Amino acid sequence: MLQQFLHDFGYFALFLGTFFEGETILVLAGFLAFRDYMNIQTVILVAFCGSYAGDQLWYFLGRRHGRKLLARKPKWEAAGEKALAHIRRHPDLWVLSFRFVYGLRTVMPVAIGLSGYPPARYLILNGIGAIVWATVLGYAAYHFGAVLEGVLGNLKRYELMVLGGLVVIGLLLWLWRRSRTPKA
Repeated sequence: MLQQFLHDFGYFALFLGTFFEGETILVLAGFLAFRDYMNIQTVILVAFCGSYAGDQLWYFLGRRHGRKLLARKPKWEAAGEKALAHIRRHPDLWVLSFRFVYGLRTVMPVAIGLSGYPPARYLILNGIGAIVWATVLGYAAYHFGAVLEGVLGNLKRYELMVLGGLVVIGLLLWLWRRSRTPKA
């Protein structure tokens, strides 16, 4: 049942998850690939596509409506100003690496667009950053499954507990992030 569900919807859910945020669902997909429910190369490709497409959208929205978008949420506005300061000092470095910085993942592409960063350059460097992120995090999660199996033995008997634990951790992180966001 789980295998059929993941076959039918797993990659689509991964695409949507990485389009909007990414880390938790990519870790879960990497672990599922280790358990042979998903294919690790396809996981990395889909995570790259979702992350890349989402960040491209946020970048172009930032170029067109950056200040309005950031003003909608006070936390985004503060993070946007912080992001703009980073971008002004080391623009290429931040385009390549913002995915790895907690708290700036969503707002950074908006700020990059707002900063006037060249679209063609963003297209290329964002692609490089997205593929590095998807590959590193996807394979890290995949190998985490191997480490768990080495420590716990045959994971098959713990599979539901581990998957449930990863889902609970993801849900708790999502709730914690939402609770820290001030209501506008």
